[in-house]
Amino acid sequence: MNIILLGPPGAGKGTQARFLCDERDMIQLSTGDMLREAKDSGTEMGKVVADVMARGELVTDEIVIGLIREKLEGDKKGGFIFDGFPRTLAQADALGELLAEEGETLDAVIEMQVDDNALVARITARSTCGSCGEVYNDHTKPIPADGKCTNCGGSEFKRRADDNEDSLKQRLMEYYKKTSPLIGYYYAKGQLSSVDGLGEMAAVKADIAKVLDA
Repeated sequence: MNIILLGPPGAGKGTQARFLCDERDMIQLSTGDMLREAKDSGTEMGKVVADVMARGELVTDEIVIGLIREKLEGDKKGGFIFDGFPRTLAQADALGELLAEEGETLDAVIEMQVDDNALVARITARSTCGSCGEVYNDHTKPIPADGKCTNCGGSEFKRRADDNEDSLKQRLMEYYKKTSPLIGYYYAKGQLSSVDGLGEMAAVKADIAKVLDA
């Protein structure tokens, strides 16, 4: 099963993708992770990525599609979760063409809907474990009193420098300008389902499971 998780920064896509990887043996394809992995891989595609990044230039859609192609031609496990790609209509078209060429289908596009003000409040309160990436929130899931991550026992926690109100509003504006047209695009194709991204983690997980099991 191949799916796309859509939603603004902080909607919880990464957290829900981790659940799907653990419970359904899916593979999360995060653009950032793929680029970092490619840069250090020493493959031909990796050298191209390293060169572009060394020059401080933006990686082209063609390069990202090339990296996704490599993944699709490897071990598919329980299918792929596209996280952070596509971000634009052109990328959505390119991904559709690539999946067709590889004999794959896109089985679901799940939009994680959020209220902007609630999202800003949530993100400015979040920290992540420096060792495993487990997410904590000052209000809803504080760092344990003993200062140790419940997932891995690590004791180093980080806040992203751009997890502040002004920066977040800028990131949300970028999302709505470039990525929100994808919601209409996949709705028109009959592939879009929406879930409440601001619900409790377990409730969001259950809503996504309903979509996939349908």
